[in-house]
Amino acid sequence: MFVGLLTAPLREWSFEKLVEWASANGFRGLEVSVSPTLKQLDVDRVLSGGAGEVRKTLAGKDLEITSLAYYSFKVLESGEDQAFLGKVMEAASTLDVEVVCTNAGGPVAGKDKRQTLSEDFPRVFKPLAERAGEHGLRIALENWYATNLQGLDHFQAALTAVPDKALGLNFDPSHLMWQQIDYVEAVHRFGDRIYHTHAKDTEVLWFRLRQVGVLDRGWWRYRIPGRGGIDWNAYLTALKEVGYDYVLSIEHEDPFFPPEAGFLDGKRYLENLLL
Repeated sequence: MFVGLLTAPLREWSFEKLVEWASANGFRGLEVSVSPTLKQLDVDRVLSGGAGEVRKTLAGKDLEITSLAYYSFKVLESGEDQAFLGKVMEAASTLDVEVVCTNAGGPVAGKDKRQTLSEDFPRVFKPLAERAGEHGLRIALENWYATNLQGLDHFQAALTAVPDKALGLNFDPSHLMWQQIDYVEAVHRFGDRIYHTHAKDTEVLWFRLRQVGVLDRGWWRYRIPGRGGIDWNAYLTALKEVGYDYVLSIEHEDPFFPPEAGFLDGKRYLENLLL
């Protein structure tokens, strides 16, 4: 395994500046955020002959794009979002990037998550998974609790609805930890479908939790790896046990660190555990 980062907090940088900084600081992977409006890595430009520019920027940097990431909450309902995700997959294939990260969308209006997963999810993701397989790609869904992948029963429902092995997970333990879901058990249960990972921690504010209870808000917050309550030794061991040997992509949502400092702090912590 190696340490990378999700580029979202650095979205205002040029791709050249991003690559230069990440390489100079020893990161080995970039999970590059893309969208119809974000031009740090322009999907349309890649598809119209610009892939060579991206490869040239990365040349000699000991740095790879581990994923193109398009996180759309409306992917099950928006034809435009579905079409753009298809373009992201084409761009990834053009750049020889093997993983596209996205999410499972939100519950469709009038339906709960289980209904959505059984009815709408396969309608959208079966053809996307087939298309990914044809291009040698894998789609990795982040298990963000606000989407249809909240608990492990939702994980199973999604993978049952679309059993195609081109579809799997961008596994993020931070969303499971505060829900009191066993993220280590989840790795063992779904290890063969973990294609990418987010390295993000969660801090539980126990003094606040004792006042407001689990149904209220404000008793947990996301942190840089090592600054919260996740047992990273146990988690990384579980990933090794299931054969995962790819990126730990730091997702920086820590309110106490600016982007560069947070990424570097998380990298130091994780690399000490990977020795």
